[in-house]
Amino acid sequence: MALKIIGAGFGRTGTLSVYTALNQLGFPCYHMFEVLENKNNKSHLNFWRKVANTAPGTQHPWDEVFSAYTATVDNPACCVWRELLTAYPDAKVLLTLHPRSAKTWYESTKDTIYFTETMWQFKLLKLTTPFGRKFGDMAHKLIWQRSHKGTMNNRDKAIAHYHQHIEDVKARFLLIDCWFFPLTRAGSRCANFWVCRFLPRNFLTSMIVRPLNKPCINSRAARMSFSALVW
Repeated sequence: MALKIIGAGFGRTGTLSVYTALNQLGFPCYHMFEVLENKNNKSHLNFWRKVANTAPGTQHPWDEVFSAYTATVDNPACCVWRELLTAYPDAKVLLTLHPRSAKTWYESTKDTIYFTETMWQFKLLKLTTPFGRKFGDMAHKLIWQRSHKGTMNNRDKAIAHYHQHIEDVKARFLLIDCWFFPLTRAGSRCANFWVCRFLPRNFLTSMIVRPLNKPCINSRAARMSFSALVW
């Protein structure tokens, strides 16, 4: 399978909700959970470590990790959204934003996924286990250095880079319209989404998604509309 949706949003921007929604909508989705928790993906950490240790812009055999997926969000794939768009030119780019603010995104990131750079327990894991060394090397080089430009220890610089990242993605596209969709299956709870459609400079359709963190209802029409946007 080829990727149809490429998530460009940073981690901690509602990517887990989008991952859940896309899977529900019939787009098997890649996420950091697929690297760490899917037993069928044992080789994926080694793959992403190789990506982390090559120059930005380098192409890789992406189907080694995406063969079972049609969408991807979150780290580590969001770090190479440009490369993925080159490899899958018919895919749509999806940019997730934190539902509150860049400041809240920063605090959330520092309190959760930035542990690979700050916790002494993980530093010990890096010294004593192959997994710790591999994951720590990948996260440091690909996520915190390449994608975040080494800014996370400076709040103002990290927030400025967050805004710049949004502008860098949007600069490739021309915003043309927006819709509000409730996306979920009957009987479940999920985030609602603002879905804004863009007209990229290469005339593909792409989206920016802002999860609203509210209960939502089942809507077949909404799912069909979302699928129409993706297709």
